[in-house]
Amino acid sequence: MKAKQKGINKLEGPVTDVPIELPERRAYVKCPGCRRVIDQELLARNLDVCPRCGHHLRLGARARLAMTLDDGSFEEWDAELSVQDAPAGREALSFPGYAEKLERSQRACGSKDAVLCGRATIGGEPCAVFIMDGDFMMGSMGSVVGEKICRTFERAIELRLPVVGITVSGGARMQEGTTSLMQMAKVSSARARLARAGLPYLALLTDPTTGGVTASFAMEGDVILAEPGALIAFAGPRVVEQTTHKRLPAGFQRAEFLLEHGFLDLIVERADVPATLAELLALHAGRIPSASAPHALLEQHGPHMLLKKIGRRRKQGSIEAPSAYEIVQAARSVEHPTALELIELGFDGFIELHGDRSFGDDAAIVGGIAWVGDRVLTVIGTERGRSTKERVARNFGSAHPEGYRKARRLMQQAARFGRPVLCLVDTAGAYCGIGAEERGQGEAIASNLVAMAELGTPLVSVITGEGGSGGALALAGGDRVYMLDHAAYSVVSPEGCASILWKSTDRAADAAEYLGLTAPRLTELGIADGTIDDACSHEELARRIVSRALDVFAELASLDTEELLTRRYVRFRAM
Repeated sequence: MKAKQKGINKLEGPVTDVPIELPERRAYVKCPGCRRVIDQELLARNLDVCPRCGHHLRLGARARLAMTLDDGSFEEWDAELSVQDAPAGREALSFPGYAEKLERSQRACGSKDAVLCGRATIGGEPCAVFIMDGDFMMGSMGSVVGEKICRTFERAIELRLPVVGITVSGGARMQEGTTSLMQMAKVSSARARLARAGLPYLALLTDPTTGGVTASFAMEGDVILAEPGALIAFAGPRVVEQTTHKRLPAGFQRAEFLLEHGFLDLIVERADVPATLAELLALHAGRIPSASAPHALLEQHGPHMLLKKIGRRRKQGSIEAPSAYEIVQAARSVEHPTALELIELGFDGFIELHGDRSFGDDAAIVGGIAWVGDRVLTVIGTERGRSTKERVARNFGSAHPEGYRKARRLMQQAARFGRPVLCLVDTAGAYCGIGAEERGQGEAIASNLVAMAELGTPLVSVITGEGGSGGALALAGGDRVYMLDHAAYSVVSPEGCASILWKSTDRAADAAEYLGLTAPRLTELGIADGTIDDACSHEELARRIVSRALDVFAELASLDTEELLTRRYVRFRAM
């Protein structure tokens, strides 16, 4: 201690005698995810995303605005709109302590209430935007929040602008009583008017989005995005635990949980949010995203091995053409191109969208928005997968009810924004199981048939492999239906037919011949409108399918909706 005291005494005297450099003070933050301490400067450079575990920390509205919108493009609307604690003649809002809490939040955030609204550009794409502020009374929704968002939808309609909404909220603002509850209905009504005006609404849900916001405009987007790990729920975790008296599983009510259960289209990393929103805004306006590079092509494949064998046999003169059953086997081969391969090879870009908004996201059906050249369209396909592991994950292309409901949602979304629809069909049939029946497999297929009959946009379906019964027909109610030369389309599988009629699957080959399931035979019957030569590489095949579809879309583009639907009806009425 004495030595230390002597050291200190040596520094006594004028400050100018001994220059001292004090160490730089640095701020540190503990990550809520991994609980590690992080340098705040490093965290800021990483957009407030933990560089160790990827946890997305919460942001205020101003920080979110700066990260998402183009610099200098934001024009704020209704900045001075504020709640009056007790307007003349009304005492409904005189909740004890509310005025003081409002004032503190206003001073801390520099805003009158918990949402910023205005117009801006994102990646050069114009839009109306609202950004909720979790720093302002936890983003709770009161009358001002509801009024400002409602006005944003109304002005967007007047200005013909799409709307981007970024949500963060603890729910309705209790201090405003039932008035806050009514904002859910008010904003939803304004959102419905935007839909009738044919304008898109993109929602980005951030941590946390709960309560009345989740139960209204947060879940009403044409496309619903979320940041990784975001809490998204109607009732918060503590409320659920208190109600059920059960401990919740890890990940419950997080963004990944909602994606799996069909309520989100995409989970987007914070750094990718501006580009993703810009891309979606362009596509919903029917424009090709200007900043998007074409997706990388998958590995190119030649004709699959079974077709090669069939071709060799034909050359050797042993048979003139493959048998019907050989065609079925070829369609089932793991070498056969899948829907995702054809999409990747045939289009310049594709954004896959997920979920049926009711129960789940069925991996057996994929769909989203694709573009090629200057054309934008919706593409939906049954996806078998290639490897054994992937085929199991995708249920071998046999869809559950939620898969067909996802397809219907995407078809109807395409019609709202004037996009034609291309369906790629390759399935042994709809999945037959207890859960599928409990969730209404028959109803899901039936609803798709009605939706396709009434769809106000051109629809082309291509049987790219096996077209099995109602599970295939659920995506094949188009204005045109084409088949690959080596595809099959049947009311039942050859094995199923043989088993039912002859009590033995040994006669599957005979059943295939009698069923008339080949492309040439079905074209003769008028069930298929033509065939597509598939004796080529997968890349060339993808180009041929897309080219055929685009030709049909160009042909049908001049028809009004009534004429389009009438022709579609006549096509099926003649069968």
